[in-house]
Amino acid sequence: MSALPMPVAISPAELQRLSRRIRYKLIEMSHRSGAPHLGSAMSCTDILVAAYFGGVVQIDPKQPQDPERDRFILSKGHAASALYVTLAERGFFPREWLETFATHGSPLAEQPAPNCAPGVELATGSLGHGLPVGVGAALAARIHQRDYRVFVVMSDGECNEGSVWEAAMFAPACRLDRLCVVVDYNKWQATGRSNDVMSLAPLVKKWEAFGWSATEVDGHDVAGLAAKMSRVPDGTGQPVAIIAHTVKGKGVSFMEDDNNWHYRIPKAAEVAAARKELGVE
Repeated sequence: MSALPMPVAISPAELQRLSRRIRYKLIEMSHRSGAPHLGSAMSCTDILVAAYFGGVVQIDPKQPQDPERDRFILSKGHAASALYVTLAERGFFPREWLETFATHGSPLAEQPAPNCAPGVELATGSLGHGLPVGVGAALAARIHQRDYRVFVVMSDGECNEGSVWEAAMFAPACRLDRLCVVVDYNKWQATGRSNDVMSLAPLVKKWEAFGWSATEVDGHDVAGLAAKMSRVPDGTGQPVAIIAHTVKGKGVSFMEDDNNWHYRIPKAAEVAAARKELGVE
């Protein structure tokens, strides 16, 4: 059995600074590549920062396939740019790779592809698949008597998928208490408000009804998110669902809660304005 290093944990102030820097990089990458889904990437940035820099995910960037590692699955693959920047900051691959995002032959495809960048556990983007695979990984850990945990970050719109709720029923039946779902609840999906497209609310009660230990949190409180994710397993014997209330386009006033940024590409002047607002040098 290999010995993994302790998870990285930095101060709350440093976590917030890192989130702002990552958000600016996302805006820059979208402008350069012409790739959409910027608002979705910005809403889950703090979740990713909490996972990789808040002392949560136990994984060695130098050994990303270590069998003892925690598994982290970004099921909302359209927000892949946020995962790529976070992984680069964590040292999984050179930051220079980010300049190739969404270009032909790049290891950083617009949505995660099979065998792409180190640290990317699963090809995602076809929504509703990340949780079933995460359930399988958690069950494999049980069968092989391994202690790793599995974290799955989903979009709220993804909860429209029937495969999500099949997996949600299976996990508590197997008492997969080392499995954690974090729902990026930004209240939007591609065509409208999430709760208008489907009756999602109340999400916490829905996950509880399916047998999960469910809670909610401010999805932009990085330290608070890290604290909740660190408590997996939480002693209930149940899988854990964290409903993270977020804002689409978080961090830049003219992008926040504006669903146009699901597909819009920022212009050069908007990139400059965002940089100033985020306070990035």
